[in-house]
Amino acid sequence: MPAPTPTNSGSVRVDKWLWAARCFKTRTQASKACEGGHVRIDGVTAKGSAKVKPGMHVDVLCPAGRRQLEVVALADKRGPAEVAQGLYIDHTPPPEPRERLEPVFTRERGMGRPTKRDRRLMDILREDDW
Repeated sequence: MPAPTPTNSGSVRVDKWLWAARCFKTRTQASKACEGGHVRIDGVTAKGSAKVKPGMHVDVLCPAGRRQLEVVALADKRGPAEVAQGLYIDHTPPPEPRERLEPVFTRERGMGRPTKRDRRLMDILREDDW
């Protein structure tokens, strides 16, 4: 069966488009995200039945994180990843770099299992970090 071809005319339901664009693994997940208010079209919270057209901006909270997408092409069926990437332009800002935390305590290699006293000291140090 040939891959679905994206089009630039007409409109498609937002839940179908998010599924075809591979933001969600299933269409049910895309519908639930719409019901939960995790999808916005041009700044307005959208239901699953809302229509998207090329040029619209879709903000969505995916399992992978928040994404800001611009609709370029339409598809109502899921196809290969290469086709899905052609459906949108991703305007999501890159994630901020995470700080590397230094370990609170270190033990020399080969010291063996910590004693009850060592364990209590480690617990105290961990509690202070919170």
